[in-house]
Amino acid sequence: MKEKVQVFGRFLSGMVMPNIGAFIAWGLITALFIETGWLPNAKLAELVGPMSQVLLPLLIAYTGGTVVHGQRGGVIGAIAAMGVIVGADIPMFIGAMAVGPLAAWLLKKFDKWAENKVKAGFEMLVNNFSLGILGAILCGVSMFAIQPLVTGLNGVMEAGVGFFVDHGLLPLASIFIEPAKVLFLNNAINHGILSPLGIKQVEEVGKSIFFLLEANPGPGLGVLLAYCIAGKGNAKSTAPGAVIIHFLGGIHEIYFPYILMNPLLLLSTMAGGATGIFFFNLFNVGLTAPASPGSILAILAMAERHSYLGLVIGVAAATAVSFVISLFILRFAAKDVSLEDAQAKKDSMKNQSKGIATETAGTEAAQTKIASKVTKIAFACDAGMGSSAMGATVLKKKIAAAGIEGIEVIHTPVSSIPQDVQLVVTHEELGERAAHSNPDAQLVLITNFLAAPQYDTVVEQLKNQ
Repeated sequence: MKEKVQVFGRFLSGMVMPNIGAFIAWGLITALFIETGWLPNAKLAELVGPMSQVLLPLLIAYTGGTVVHGQRGGVIGAIAAMGVIVGADIPMFIGAMAVGPLAAWLLKKFDKWAENKVKAGFEMLVNNFSLGILGAILCGVSMFAIQPLVTGLNGVMEAGVGFFVDHGLLPLASIFIEPAKVLFLNNAINHGILSPLGIKQVEEVGKSIFFLLEANPGPGLGVLLAYCIAGKGNAKSTAPGAVIIHFLGGIHEIYFPYILMNPLLLLSTMAGGATGIFFFNLFNVGLTAPASPGSILAILAMAERHSYLGLVIGVAAATAVSFVISLFILRFAAKDVSLEDAQAKKDSMKNQSKGIATETAGTEAAQTKIASKVTKIAFACDAGMGSSAMGATVLKKKIAAAGIEGIEVIHTPVSSIPQDVQLVVTHEELGERAAHSNPDAQLVLITNFLAAPQYDTVVEQLKNQ
């Protein structure tokens, strides 16, 4: 069930993540040129509405269609999305996420049915007219059937969120958000659920707190700072580096393993997250666009001009609360578990069933045995842009330092690992998804992105292959 939720969440966030640059451009234009912005300009402010109403939903629909059926899927996804966009008085992000992939899937089914049935010389004619006719039909269906449904769903969501906001219960969202993040659902929550709500709120008031509910780096920072003081072994030695990567680099996945080692620390992040939301709400803080990655630098760049003081106070308060509770847990309530011990507790039978050969002995690092010639290695994470990019960089440097040549190291989303990859490195929480994405590749599962013992083991065996 967890894997299925991760896959669905990844699919939703996968339509938004590649377009984050467009969201940032829209956010900067909003922050600068609307009536309450830094440089009010009525003419340039005219860009805000069309970008959120048309451009961003079309990009989402095109991206979702491309994932399902390549460029043809992207084109028909954008055509179908126009049906939910035209006439709607709200940004149709959810509608675009629905009709884009659906239209591409229908076209894919038609293309498969028509395969080998088209006479030579008529391929282009059939391809173009099939896409155009089906696209026109789906555009009309989207306008009259899907748009009212999405509008009604949006109204229900707004009413639910409004209840929590009006009754001062929004901090309770951390009870659900923080545990979901540790299960690698952070991108799905931020970009699949909160961002559409935030975009709508920005159009109404020029900023939104929803962009901060998941992106706040304070709760994770508090956990890592506590490990710097009260951690043990490898966890303590790697925590300072993780602080920099998390807080400045915005890669929140870096602190997830530290919580998985001591699940009681979820209490720290939930309390810290709730504290941050309380102060954000108290000071009427908001961002003008999603902050991705969740770096303090990106958050400050996307902050609405009157939100800086409350933003800093909210992040600092979230960090302080998370730090105090984490410190108590690590010193008095947590079991004596080091990062090495947590690594050694992997289920070796489950790993072997997915092509992972490991040997564990006490707290010794698992020994990964490379079974075949390796020329291409993929480091995979949920979105393929954050922790995987960092892990690939670490592994590249180790391979280069060892004088090994002829091996390509890439980073990729765990759901779309290239089939020419022989070795996949990923977090153990994503192991099942990686095995489904590329069943022929050998998996190396890690728990510590910065200093996984498997890195050195892999490099040593690459030298001997």
